[in-house]
Parts: sequence; structure tokens; C-alpha cells
Amino acid sequence: MSYQIENVLVIRRSLFDELGAFQGLNFEPEKYLKAILSRGSNFFVGRSEAENNPNYKQIIPYALIAFRKTVLHYVRGKKAGEQRLIAKGSIGVGGHMNEGDESLFAMDEQAYRAGVEREVNEEIKIDTPFEDQIVALLNDDSTDVGRVHLGIVHVFKLTEPKVEKREAMITGLTFLPKKVELNLEVARKVQVMLQAEVEGQVQVRTARPASQMRSCRFASGPPDAK
Repeated sequence: MSYQIENVLVIRRSLFDELGAFQGLNFEPEKYLKAILSRGSNFFVGRSEAENNPNYKQIIPYALIAFRKTVLHYVRGKKAGEQRLIAKGSIGVGGHMNEGDESLFAMDEQAYRAGVEREVNEEIKIDTPFEDQIVALLNDDSTDVGRVHLGIVHVFKLTEPKVEKREAMITGLTFLPKKVELNLEVARKVQVMLQAEVEGQVQVRTARPASQMRSCRFASGPPDAK
């Protein structure tokens, strides 16, 4: 796939290996974030280079919008530019971190979180205070696509359920109360998001057996991926 001139945030694969490479979801993000979100560790490279060079891991934030025991669910409608996402339900917002999100060639944690909020704000308007928590990391080295991406899963905990859409492609914006397991649902939703960004398919596996994983329960809509 060819891309317009675009620079995206990456870390070196060697850093990920030094910190402890894993497969699937990892619920110990604090082990990685201090190093990853250090200006000496991350930097911007051309997206075409990042997509094709396994020596880099692109940082992909993905934010779930939660209020109490519900989570925001929406459908991407007919105006969606990515055909694979049309009529697909989603419980999160995310994408590549671009150089325009920060002008100093790299990001510390404060700049990164501000960039994530800007990315979310492009698609939806959150008209209430919220707390941003990073709850997990997602890695998939089983495919060419997965090998060059590292997902950071956020939960925005809202004080009130006041959210409006900004993008015309978003329809059916609502908070749904059906409980699901975070480790299963997030994997499906991040997979869909990555498919919208790059060619190929990401197969998500858990980092540890399900019986050993800590679950975070919150509301969500029905799964949109099998």
C-alpha cells in the first residue's frame, strides 16, 4: 500500500524486546510505558518505512469511552472512507500518532496523552470531565502487519455520559450496558481499527492463558468480529 507523505510515532523493536516482548494483550502497561514514552526512546519516521520495516513498532493508541458500567458504542455509516468498517460496530477510537501531534520530534507521556485526546476529539466531542487510564498493551507478532504495530489501550472514564459525534461517518452513538470481558472485546475492536489503517489482518491472541488473566469488566455492545 502507498501512503501520502506522513510521519508516524515509533519505537525500535529492540526496545520492545529488551522490555519483554509478549503476544496478545498485556495488563501490565506500567512496565513498558515509562521507557516507551520517553523522548529518547520514541521518534517519528515515514509511514511507508514504518509499515515495511520490522525493526520499528508503530504506537497505536485506542481509547474506550466509559461511563460507570457502560461503554460508548457506535456504528461507522455509509460515509466511512474505509469500506471494511461500514456498518461495523465499534467501542473505541484510535489511530496512528502523527508528527503534527507533537513538534519536538518525539513524545513524552504528557505530550502523548495530549495527542491521544486530540485524536479522539477529531471524531467525538466529550463535554464532561474524564479520567484517562491506560489499562493494557496489545501486540501481535504472528503476521507482517502485527509485527510493526503496538497498541496502547486507554479507558476514558467520564463524569457524565455527554458525548456527541463530530465525524459524519459515525452513527448510532450510545452507551450500552452489556458486560463483556476486556481481554476479548478489546482484542476484536483493536483488530478492526488496525485493519482500517493497514492492509492485512491481525490475528489477536491472549498474552497468558485466560484463567491467569486479570479481567476488567465494563459495558459494551455486541461483538462485531468473529
